[in-house]
Amino acid sequence: MTGQDAGELLRGRGLRSTAQRRAVLAALRVLPHASAADLEERIGLSGPGGSSSAGLSHQGLYNVLEDLTRVHLVRRIEPAGSPTRFELRVGDNHHHLVCRSCGRIEDVDCAVGAAPCLDPVEDSGFTVDEAEVTWWGRCADCRRASERPA
Repeated sequence: MTGQDAGELLRGRGLRSTAQRRAVLAALRVLPHASAADLEERIGLSGPGGSSSAGLSHQGLYNVLEDLTRVHLVRRIEPAGSPTRFELRVGDNHHHLVCRSCGRIEDVDCAVGAAPCLDPVEDSGFTVDEAEVTWWGRCADCRRASERPA
């Protein structure tokens, strides 16, 4: 996504195309499933109260993430025991695999196709429009590392 593409996306969702928002979108292209700390490091925020070359402060980053999430340009996921993560893949109701050892997260497409792609046994009167599934295990790299002789 170029800066121009990001600008068009932002304006299409009713947001101003700012350097800060474009920087966060660009960082998420490189770091899918990034935490706020990952994004801070990628964008180049320095210590407490610091700001990046895009003029983005720590609080500004959280404000941008909230704005992008609110207009559905970014999806927030919250794997148990892990910091909140952010990704650009939105609106398709996909799921995730999470490695218990290294924390790696991989996307998994819906098994059935259309959202919610899973139906609860009892819906208690809810109109279900999304399902979140997280599979936990160990990624191939961590599994191989544990199988190596010491």
